[in-house]
Amino acid sequence: MSSPASRPVPPAAANLVNLRGAVDLSSLKRPSQPAPQAPGGVPGGPGTQAGQETPGGQGSPELSVTVTEGNFQQLVELSAQVPVVFALWASYSPESAAMVETLERLVAGYGGRLVLGTADIDAFPQLAQAFQVQAVPTAVAVLKGQPVPLFQGGADEQQVRSLFDELLKVAAANGVTGSLGAGEPQDAAPAPLPPLHQAAFDAIEAGDYAAAADAYRQALNEMPSDHEAKAGLAQVELMARLQPLSAQDSEAVRSQAADEPDNLQAQLAVADLDVAGGHVEDALNRLVAFIGRNFGPERETARVRLLELFDVVGAGDERVAKARQALARVLF
Repeated sequence: MSSPASRPVPPAAANLVNLRGAVDLSSLKRPSQPAPQAPGGVPGGPGTQAGQETPGGQGSPELSVTVTEGNFQQLVELSAQVPVVFALWASYSPESAAMVETLERLVAGYGGRLVLGTADIDAFPQLAQAFQVQAVPTAVAVLKGQPVPLFQGGADEQQVRSLFDELLKVAAANGVTGSLGAGEPQDAAPAPLPPLHQAAFDAIEAGDYAAAADAYRQALNEMPSDHEAKAGLAQVELMARLQPLSAQDSEAVRSQAADEPDNLQAQLAVADLDVAGGHVEDALNRLVAFIGRNFGPERETARVRLLELFDVVGAGDERVAKARQALARVLF
């Protein structure tokens, strides 16, 4: 595996998205094995369980643990209470130690609202396979048992903090508001969603993206300035487009897009796949380039899809800002 430049994926892109079945985590439940020490001396050995008091400590719960085959399932179950961030590292990766140290320091500052699990992919290769890791280091959150990509490669502290803040917003929207901090409420009730947003959320949980889209459209009809409904609609429409695609279909459409750069449908499909896979810049640049090369109805279709992907990624994301500037240049 290589260590590419940081590829952060805003968890907002996964907000209210049902990722059930995307990664089979249940197959990783195995008997406990001794775990290696993480780079930088991350605490939490094979006998330490996340959320339990540290032996000899002052009653503080363990917020950073070494992931083993024995405790992995417990960490996945814990993600129904607090988001669990998995840091996948390797001894041959020079960026791994710095990433683990940064994540450990930041997680400790969130007062028990996040838990960190560090995993050596050489000792636990099944985890890397399950998370479909392409490079190390990689950070992936698990929320209610489902994966939310964060970033690959190195990331600076401010960037990681922003991702964690966004992750906690996603967690709250999905009813995960617990805390392992001493004296803090464990099961604080989340603020209720507006009725149509709740209807959309329920539909997403049931895998009915069409019904979720209808609920968001109705919310927008009632309040056109509802930015959360607009983003939610873009997200569920993206998931609906991706839902029928198999891995074989995805490879085929990527090959077609490479061979036919002006094939609109192929370019749109690969842009969807790239956003869902965390390659946000690749997706946005692909559509901007298509718009710059083409005219007429196909250009407008690509422009509209690009604006929808802006909503999926988030208007405040710097990659969206750069893509907007690039779009303006090719249009005017």
